[in-house]
Formats: sequence, C-alpha cells, structure tokens
Amino acid sequence: MPDLSHGDDAAAVNSLRSAVMRLSRRLKHQRVDESLSPTEMSVLGTLARCGHATPGELARKEHVQPPSMTRIVALLEAKGLVRLEPHPEDRRQKVVTQTETAEAMLEESRRKRNAWLAGLAVHLDEDEWARLRAAAPVLEKLAHL
Repeated sequence: MPDLSHGDDAAAVNSLRSAVMRLSRRLKHQRVDESLSPTEMSVLGTLARCGHATPGELARKEHVQPPSMTRIVALLEAKGLVRLEPHPEDRRQKVVTQTETAEAMLEESRRKRNAWLAGLAVHLDEDEWARLRAAAPVLEKLAHL
C-alpha cells in the first residue's frame, strides 16, 4: 500500500497521475467521431463491455448523476448509437443497448487509438516495453476500482 508520507511513494503516485492524465488527453485527440463527447464515448465503451444496462446502472458505472445519464442516453439514441428496450423484469425501467453503428464506430476508434499508441511504443526499448506489458493489467485494475 502506498505511503504518501514516504517520498518515493508520493513521487511515484504523482508521476503516475501526471503520466496517465497526459496520455489520456492525447488519446482523446485520436477520436474517430468528433461529434461525440468523451462522456458519450465512455458510455458506449461501457455498453460494449457489459452488453446492456439500465440508465441507472450506467450512471453508477460512469460516476454521473442519473438525470445526466438520462440526457446522455437520449443524445446517443437520437444519434442512432443506442436503443432503449423494455426491461425484461421491471416495466418501469428501460435497458440501453448499443447499435451496430456504435459497435463499428467503437471498433474504428479502438483501431485508431491502438495504432497511435503502438506508434509511441516503438520508441521504447525491450526492457521498457516488457515493464509496460507487465503494468497493463495493474493499470486496468486501477481504472475499474
């Protein structure tokens, strides 16, 4: 467990935060569809991972308020990227599912961003690349805590 009163741990946390934020900003510029906000793209990515969800579940997963998620889902539906279907067990709720258009757009976005990131990785030596490959699952875990 990191001890932020310890100089090395505090420096590592600071360095990690800075690097992740900078890389994230640069990755956001590698978008396929500029008409979608980063939040809308994130919601589509969540749907790609989980298959479908209620707006309330999406709000929790995206760390936004339910009324905000309702607006985001309405925008995505108007753009033909999600569809709302009746909940199989609770008629008061709807289930949000991404459309084939969204799936294709996300795939193209992943391809473009992966290619950009791979282009950066060619500047790493073999030891740095091995350490980055080993760190990827840990970063993935942090991203989903």
